[in-house]
Formats: sequence, structure tokens, C-alpha cells
Amino acid sequence: MALTIRKILESVGNGTIRIPAFQRGFVWDAERVAYLMDSIYKGYPFGALILWRTKEKLVHEKQLGPFSLPELEPDYPVDYVLDGQQRLTSMFGVFQTELKAEEDAPWTKVYFDMSAESDLQESQFVCPEPGDVDRERHFPIGTFFDVTAYRRATAELTPEQAELIDQVQAVFKEATIPTQEVATEDRAKVAIVFERVNRLGVELDTFQLLSAWTWSEDFDLQERIRELAEDVAPHGFGDISEDTNLILRCCAAVVAADASPSALMGLKGADVRNRFDEIENGVKGAIDFLKLNLHVQRLVNLPYATLLVPLAVFFATPGTKGVDVTDEQRKAIERWFWKACFSRRYSAGVLRNLKRDIDEMHKLRLKQASTVDAISASVDADYFLEQSFTIGTVHTKTLILLLASKGPKSFISGSPVDLAPVLRAYNREEFHHLMPRSFLKGENRETSEINRLANFAIISAQDNKRLSGDAPSIYKTRMTADAVDDILDAAVCPNSLFDDKYDAFIEARGQKLADYALSKMA
Repeated sequence: MALTIRKILESVGNGTIRIPAFQRGFVWDAERVAYLMDSIYKGYPFGALILWRTKEKLVHEKQLGPFSLPELEPDYPVDYVLDGQQRLTSMFGVFQTELKAEEDAPWTKVYFDMSAESDLQESQFVCPEPGDVDRERHFPIGTFFDVTAYRRATAELTPEQAELIDQVQAVFKEATIPTQEVATEDRAKVAIVFERVNRLGVELDTFQLLSAWTWSEDFDLQERIRELAEDVAPHGFGDISEDTNLILRCCAAVVAADASPSALMGLKGADVRNRFDEIENGVKGAIDFLKLNLHVQRLVNLPYATLLVPLAVFFATPGTKGVDVTDEQRKAIERWFWKACFSRRYSAGVLRNLKRDIDEMHKLRLKQASTVDAISASVDADYFLEQSFTIGTVHTKTLILLLASKGPKSFISGSPVDLAPVLRAYNREEFHHLMPRSFLKGENRETSEINRLANFAIISAQDNKRLSGDAPSIYKTRMTADAVDDILDAAVCPNSLFDDKYDAFIEARGQKLADYALSKMA
């Protein structure tokens, strides 16, 4: 079976060829589109379109590249594109003349280079910048299927050029695009075909495959995840939709009690659909727990995003009834959290550790004997002395959450710091040196010494400006006198700060932080 380009334009235009929601978006660039045109012109094979023929229109569909197709009631059956969407979109975008692209689409402006030598290898089709189009050599092939536009575009050509372009047009008008048809109402078969043909070509990522496998008339995984992200966005976790691997691991952990790639690939669509409310409840419950008990305001605050997965398993329940967390369970989860952070649990052996934590978290929820917090973890002063404060690293994120857990206070007034905006903004503006940089630079200290984790606290930019870059013994006079001890305690900071002796202070602060960290894991 084969379709002419004109037939493709008509079928897309009247709604009988459509794009299912589980397809990826259009990703080809102008050069690749031009090469496709060159392949059609030279008769080179470029792959068949695989179409799924069905009698029912899908609830969820995708627009064709940058074009929103008219909402027409198509004649049935409908052909949905399972493979060849990039080629189909390219041909439609180049040759259709009725629809306007809703976004910048320079790849639709393809020209035949009338001055180019006929060459088996080099393309005779180009997509020049608008200012580089030379009407004496570049002919717009988008006019080939529009009689009026074609007549206008050829009017000023020389007889030799007009003859050449007529020959090129004839090739495209007579070209046929090979197609294969899958006629079935069995959605499982469609998902399998979609997965297999895409593995033979450009491999899809796991999220796209699972979107195909789980898809049904009334369930679109991508749409459900977008809705989930919208639900948690007011709580600072809207960016969770960008980490599709994390969402998939949560799906597999809840449904299969295993977040490994093999478990992901083995998920049954019906199971994901039927239990997606559990997955949603698990993710939302995990987020609530992190915010309430561990001061995590955004996904980026987590030393490891993977920490969300076992937590989602603990809170995954069907329906609207949540999990009533006992004090014992809460303490076990918090110990597990801190041990996982300080031991860098998800830096190596991730899948093995994740499987174990998923199993133990499930037992904990059922109030069975659980060893979820029985993780080997230790921390000493060196943890805070040997690492530099760098936003985004595991060590720094762990320190920030550790400091947040102590309830820091303003270094000027001694009033409690509102942590929510600090951790949501998550930048260097709220984290400053206890012994100021300029003071230590005056002692000829190296940057690596100055930026040790143990020299940082949660200090607002406003407070830091008032403290200035003076020695601690001097800026102490600007602090509320009767609040100094409480401020230092809330910052896990020794009184030796005000002795202005950096080496002694940094050692004492490192040890104090280590002692506090150990208390969180006890």
C-alpha cells in the first residue's frame, strides 16, 4: 500500500490521518527535512509510514508539529500514525499552504537549488535563512501542490529553469509513500507495535514506552502526570513532571515493588491505570511528609530525588483515605532519611538499595517488623571540613536541610527564620559565611578553606549585609545581645566563633555539626 503526497495532505486535512497522544513531538531540524525532500526526489528509500486503522476516535490526540488541525468530524475508519510521524509532519509542513504554524517553523521553507549540480550524495534542497534566499536560484517547493502559488512562483523563471522545476514538481506529484497498516481495535496490540517499531528506529525513552503501554481511551499517562504536577505545584513541587524517570520509578515501586529498569519494562498497562490513584496518593503523601517533617520545600532541596520513591510506597493507598503516621513510624522514616543522605546511599548501588528500601518501607506502613532505618551510616567532623559549599551538591543540600531542621534564627534580631521562602528560592543569597570571606582573605586564607561547609549558616542577605565583613568579635556587637546564645544554638555554632581564631572555630563547628547529625540518626 502506498499514498501520494497529495493524498497525505488531503487525509491530514480532513482528519482521517491523525497523531495519537502517546507519540513524541516533532523534533527534526531544517537540514533533516531538506534531506528527506532530496531522498524523495532521488527515489531513495526513506521508510514506510505505519498506520493504525481504528473505527473510534481517541480522546487524547496531539497536534501535527506546529500545526493545530481543524476540529473536523472525520470519516471512519481513522488512521493513527504509529511510525513515521517525523516524515509525515515534514511533508505536510512543507507542502500544505492553508494552515499557519503556531510557532516558529523555519524548516517548512524548503527550496530547490536550481544552481546546484546534480549529485548522488549532496542535497539539492536547502532551508536558507530568509535574508539568504536568492530568487534566481532558490525555488520554493511548498508551491508544488498549489496551482495558483506555483504559477506565480514560476512566472519569472527562464525557460530552462521553468523546465527544470516542472520536472522536479512532477517527481513529487508522482511520488508515493509506502505505508503499512495495522487494523485492530486491540489497544494492547497497538502499544506493542508502537514499542517495537520505535525500538527498531530511534529508541524511545522508557517514559514514552510506558505511555504507550498504559494508554487507553480514558487514560493518558502523560496527561495524568501533568495533572499531578499541577496539584503539587502550589506546594513547590511542580517541577516533578520534568523528572519523568522519578515518576516512572514511583509507578514501578508502587505497582511492582521494584524500581529497576526490568520492572519498569514489565509493568502492565492495566495495573498502572488501575492503581494510578495509589501512585498519586503516594507521591502527594511523600511530599507532605517531606515538607512538614524535613523542611523540603522543592524537589531540588532533596540531596537525592530518589528518596521520594520509597516514601511514595509508604504513602501509596487507594481511594481518599491517607496513611495515619504513628510517632514511631515518623521517627523511623526520619532516621532512614538522614542515614540515606549522610551515607550517600543513592550514589552507588542505587537499584539494590532502592529495592531494599521499598520493601522495608512497605513493611513499615503495614506495621510489620521493618528495618528501613537499619542503614549503616556515620558522620564525623571531616564531612563538614573536607567539602566546599556548592549549591546543588549532595553534601551541601544535606547540610542545608540539617541546618533547617534546627530552626535557625535571624543573626540580628534572633527571631525565627521563615524557611519556606529560603528553601524555595534555594540560592546563595540566604547562606553565608560565619567567619566572613573578607576577614579570612585578610588572613591570606585560600578559597577552599573559606568555603568549607562548616563555615556556613542560614543567614539572610539582609542580615549578612548588616554584619558586614568584619571579624565575628566586631559584628557580635550588632546582634541582639540577649539572643546571641539562642542564635548560635539554632545555627549549631560554638561560642568560639567570636574568638576570631578560624582554625579552632572550624574544627569545633565541624564537630558540633557531626554530633547534631548523629543525633538525627540515633
